Amino acid sequence: MECNLLPERMRTSTRKLPTLLLIAATLILSTACSVFGVESVEEAPYQTVLKENEFEIRDYAPFVVAQTRIDASYKEAGNKAFRKLFAYISGENETRAKIAMTAPVIAEPKIVSSSEKIAMTAPVLSQQDGEAWLYKFVLPKGFTVDTAPRPLNPDVTIAETAPQRVATIRYSGRSTDKARVQNTKALKDWIESTGLVQQSEPRWAGYNAPWTLPPLRRNEVLIDVATP
Repeated sequence: MECNLLPERMRTSTRKLPTLLLIAATLILSTACSVFGVESVEEAPYQTVLKENEFEIRDYAPFVVAQTRIDASYKEAGNKAFRKLFAYISGENETRAKIAMTAPVIAEPKIVSSSEKIAMTAPVLSQQDGEAWLYKFVLPKGFTVDTAPRPLNPDVTIAETAPQRVATIRYSGRSTDKARVQNTKALKDWIESTGLVQQSEPRWAGYNAPWTLPPLRRNEVLIDVATP
């Protein structure tokens, strides 16, 4: 999806701008698209089995993730994990694979001079792992555990998820502790009411850049389920 906030006459006039001004204008407009909730990054593919208001049941095929385990509170873990995982997709790997930087990141994977661009995808997944948090970046379609560039940071690993049937609840706003607790309870109650069996601990997914306006943010709670 392309987000273009300029009319044709203004787009034409920007060709006369000095290069640095044009780059600045492009970044501002790209950021504005993200602020207003317009995202075009690749998402982990799934099939919708059932949708009921904000609740949904999805079937996910296996997909590859870069992940890291952080021993910290939820608020602190997110910042630390993001830095490590973003460094990985920005080139901290054996092939020095990099992504094209925009605001936000929007790119497609391809080979360039023996280096591979890795597109930013959504969502960023988090789940509690004992006393720590496990954060995951979903890698673009086409990567496997064998073909994904090896991380240089030993704290970052590559893994493939198993096929999953997942119950979700979607909510907007900031993913605060209160919002996570309330929506997790609502999802668990809905799972019980539909006769499904909970198969995993909750995971939380965020789909937007940090500067996106809270009412336009997409957050989700995900729990694996099965029929009795």
